Amino acid sequence: MSTRAAAPTRREQILSEAARLFAARGFHGVGVDEIGAAVGISGPGLYRHFAGKDAMLAELLVGISERLLTGGRHRVAEAAGDPERVLSSLVDGHIDFALDDRALITLHDRELDRLREADRKLVRQLQRQYVELWVEVVRELHPQVAEAEVRVAVHAVFGLLNSTPHLAALGREAVESLLRRLVHGAFGALSA
Repeated sequence: MSTRAAAPTRREQILSEAARLFAARGFHGVGVDEIGAAVGISGPGLYRHFAGKDAMLAELLVGISERLLTGGRHRVAEAAGDPERVLSSLVDGHIDFALDDRALITLHDRELDRLREADRKLVRQLQRQYVELWVEVVRELHPQVAEAEVRVAVHAVFGLLNSTPHLAALGREAVESLLRRLVHGAFGALSA
């Protein structure tokens, strides 16, 4: 059995390069020819995979929201019955996302308003469900704390974790460790 990950599909390669380019230069600052060149095909060749740049942006932003929610649900189910373990798993998963998908965080911050209304609503709906996963776990750990306060804490933690595209260059392990301590400290402060 091989332990190597499967090579990304052409579609995944296109999305990865589109995310990188959009994050670096903005959605309107990148043409389909540049995206195509980045993956070794012609710009018009992209239309075999996507209807256009708008479709790429929608798939990137809806896709990451779906991935976070699905991963979060899996982590909750995997560690069910142990809220401390669930929270640690959620934190670790979001740290991995924040460090591995910095371009998507930047893209979300800058370009969410460019999505069609239906796609933007779907992203927001998925994000609300993801927040609720965290709120439920944190409330289980801190039942004495008002739900509104827990919700603010969860959003503040997301702000902290999603600030990673702007972090100075520390090694990954150092950043992971620091973020983990900061997040657990933030939630620990709910009981102070």
